[in-house]
Amino acid sequence: MSQVYEITMEKMVSGGDCLGRLPDGRAVFVPFVLPGEVVRIELVEEKTRFARAKPLEVLKPSTERITPRCMHFGECGGCQYQHLAYEGQLRLKEALLLDQFQRIAHIDDPPIQPIVPSPNPWQYRNHVQFHLGQNGELGYVHADGEHLLIIEECHLPQAEINALWPQLELGPESGVYRLGIRQDSFDDIMLILEGDDPEAPEFSEDIPVSAVYTPPEARLTVLAGDDHLVFSLLGRHFQVSARSFFQVNTPIAEKMIAHLLDSLALTGDTRAVELYAGVGAFSAFLAPKVGYLTAIESSGSACHDFAVNLDEFDHVSLYEAQAGDVLPTLDEPVDVLIMDPPRAGLAPAVHEALAELMPQQIAYISCDPATLARDIKRILKHGYRLDSITPFDQFPQTAHIETIVLMTLPGLN
Repeated sequence: MSQVYEITMEKMVSGGDCLGRLPDGRAVFVPFVLPGEVVRIELVEEKTRFARAKPLEVLKPSTERITPRCMHFGECGGCQYQHLAYEGQLRLKEALLLDQFQRIAHIDDPPIQPIVPSPNPWQYRNHVQFHLGQNGELGYVHADGEHLLIIEECHLPQAEINALWPQLELGPESGVYRLGIRQDSFDDIMLILEGDDPEAPEFSEDIPVSAVYTPPEARLTVLAGDDHLVFSLLGRHFQVSARSFFQVNTPIAEKMIAHLLDSLALTGDTRAVELYAGVGAFSAFLAPKVGYLTAIESSGSACHDFAVNLDEFDHVSLYEAQAGDVLPTLDEPVDVLIMDPPRAGLAPAVHEALAELMPQQIAYISCDPATLARDIKRILKHGYRLDSITPFDQFPQTAHIETIVLMTLPGLN
């Protein structure tokens, strides 16, 4: 028998949930509600010290609650904050970042700067991924994390993506289980079809798009057009192949690059290292300002793009390898180190190598405040000064927070 309670929500927590208390004192985490609201909830998961629940009805709404734009909000796992005005979302993300650094890094007064808002709170994503239903319908993962939600609308993709995806038809015989759609800076579109069969499915499209098929363990097949798109950042063009990562919010990526260039101590004598360098979106702007740049990236596709995007520079070295394998082999002093690791943060081998290298200045770019705070706590033990923590709202309407942290060894002029 389901357990239903009426509780008053207390505060937002990382990940998009709101925390309340059950009658027995246990914390309960509820999505799609706001602090101060009185909510009827139903438990969906119980642990010894906490529980998770879904909201059944908001009995007393917050004065900050607004009507979500999307019909799927509350069921879709993609957005967590559409019921909160954009200014409120920004304040919330600053507060959550502060909380993570205080609780996890144990820094009482972290130097968090005002969050940099997205120029476009809607239709900002240049890349979206759909999962396919049994009959080829397009959908996202349900908020329960367990099954597919077939969707009729989405307000996060850029305009051309949004105009295209409802027209696509992929039958169950296609063998495709996931579909990515990318729109570059010149409004060209690429479809990225994923399936288990090494053989590509039949493909026909009446509109001019590029399309590739990417089975997990085999080479990709170009079904139409090119195998890459071209993105522009601050006037510079970047080749981005189907399997390469690229920031999904282009205007915010430009603001992040500008922030790095304004904040880092770069001269013609600087020896710089970039970990998790991707297609070179940061490296291409660092290279003209430093004496030597070493980039490390494990993705073969991204390395291919990096080599194209930075072909003009003779003082740039690229390693296709894991960061923890290359860092210990660097025998020259490092002045500036930039790193943009995956959500899981830095591996132990990277931490150990950083403790040996001791670069004069570190820029840590993160998409997960919890692992960021954990890693920063460990790095600061080596004597670094925490200069600034700047959040960037790369993902409006969602609980995700992008952050750039700058650290310096005392004594650097």
